Amino acid sequence: MDVDVIVTGAGPTGLMLASELALAGVRTRVLERRAEPHRNSRALTLHARSVELLDQRGLLDRFLPLGRTVPGWHFSALPTHLDFSALDSRHGYTLFLAQARTEALLAERAAELGVEILRGHEVVAVRQDDGGAEAEVRGPRGTETLRARYLVGCDGARSAVREAAGIGFPGTDETLTGVLGDFAVLDPDPAALDALRSRGVLVAPLEDGLTRLIYLDPERMRVPAREPVTLEEFRASLIRLCGSDCGVAGPRWLSRFGNATRLAERYRSGRILLAGDAAHIHFPAGGQGLNTGLQDAMNLGWKLAAAVAGWAPPGLLDSYDAERNPVGRAVTENTEVQALLAELTLVEQYRRPALALRALFDELLGVAEVNRRIAARVSGLGTVYPATTPGADPLVGRRMPDIGLTAAGSDATRVYDLLPAGRFVHLDLAGDPESGASPGPGWGSRVTPVTVTGRDDHPELVGVTEILVRPDGHIAWATRRTAVGERRGERAEALTAWAGKPS
Repeated sequence: MDVDVIVTGAGPTGLMLASELALAGVRTRVLERRAEPHRNSRALTLHARSVELLDQRGLLDRFLPLGRTVPGWHFSALPTHLDFSALDSRHGYTLFLAQARTEALLAERAAELGVEILRGHEVVAVRQDDGGAEAEVRGPRGTETLRARYLVGCDGARSAVREAAGIGFPGTDETLTGVLGDFAVLDPDPAALDALRSRGVLVAPLEDGLTRLIYLDPERMRVPAREPVTLEEFRASLIRLCGSDCGVAGPRWLSRFGNATRLAERYRSGRILLAGDAAHIHFPAGGQGLNTGLQDAMNLGWKLAAAVAGWAPPGLLDSYDAERNPVGRAVTENTEVQALLAELTLVEQYRRPALALRALFDELLGVAEVNRRIAARVSGLGTVYPATTPGADPLVGRRMPDIGLTAAGSDATRVYDLLPAGRFVHLDLAGDPESGASPGPGWGSRVTPVTVTGRDDHPELVGVTEILVRPDGHIAWATRRTAVGERRGERAEALTAWAGKPS
């Protein structure tokens, strides 16, 4: 084998996955078709769950100073924003950070961990057999065949890996397109910017003094996404929408995007897996695409590493599809709703009822519980993976709250301090070092045992005596039993089911 895992695509998803694999000691190579990293940034946001994941790996200090935090976010550009600050997280905000910057930081992380990133290498064919997967690659040295035990397609909407693996990509074709432009020159008059916003144009300040404008023009919203955008078209659309072109000039990037929505039938076919846009595409409503890809990578990384290392329990790698495919479906569905709410207001025959529908949605967002539920969905904080064991504790599958704690023999002051190594963490919340509430030496290389002697109160953790936290920060197992003997048997069963047989 050339390496253990080949990852195709050096976007955020591929780089995050490669880093997670390398963190676990997996030899990983990333193949990227483009010779140079992206200069322009379609995505601009890291939502709260993605920020949490970076925090769990000790990486947030690299990202946070370079971005701008926003406590709320929009749903289909409705006036009432989603309030992320009301969610149960230390990071109740969106981090406004250009995708190019995110990619650069993730590439830096991957390189530090020894990941080999080969740019200018295009995958033209993929094959697999019982022992591994092969990628036929066209690069600077001509065409060559590279082999690995597994191959993961993070190569975007037109994924060559997905097609070669024969994985279906059902959904709907593009029926609506919008336009974005990054400009060096824009009328600085606040009244002009307010006029843009009042007519549905999204205005976002970027790095280097640029400003991004995004709009849907009723007269141009059926133009195919493949048709290039010109400055003249952009100015004409702004005049139609707002009565002025607002002095836009010096375009750095102009692009058209559509609402094609597709979800892979499955995320795994033998030794080939998919993540990110290779597995799901949708209208870029709410900035969820990049974030969903990062969270795919975090879910897959430790499971694939376990399969490579040989300790993965039965079904662990298949649980990637079982857990993430429903998340992909939920994202495609809520973005379709957001696109429809925007599109119908632009169609004359539907405008009046569409405006009434938007007003109703906006009123509902003013209800705290409704706002929290949708905010949790868009931010990723509401993701709960299904429990596979009957009678499992209600905490199983949820995110582990980042509570403050005091741990025996550790400098950690909160749960996320315990996760940078990418291992399971077993928390003995009963706080008795003599109780024997420990995984035992057989799991020592996979599980970090922590006896919690003091912790913050949290309503979800009342009465909980032990928790097994997965490497991706979700809860694998929890118990409220107090008898040490009962806990011991239940603990061993959970550890074997998730962290494999003891060595």
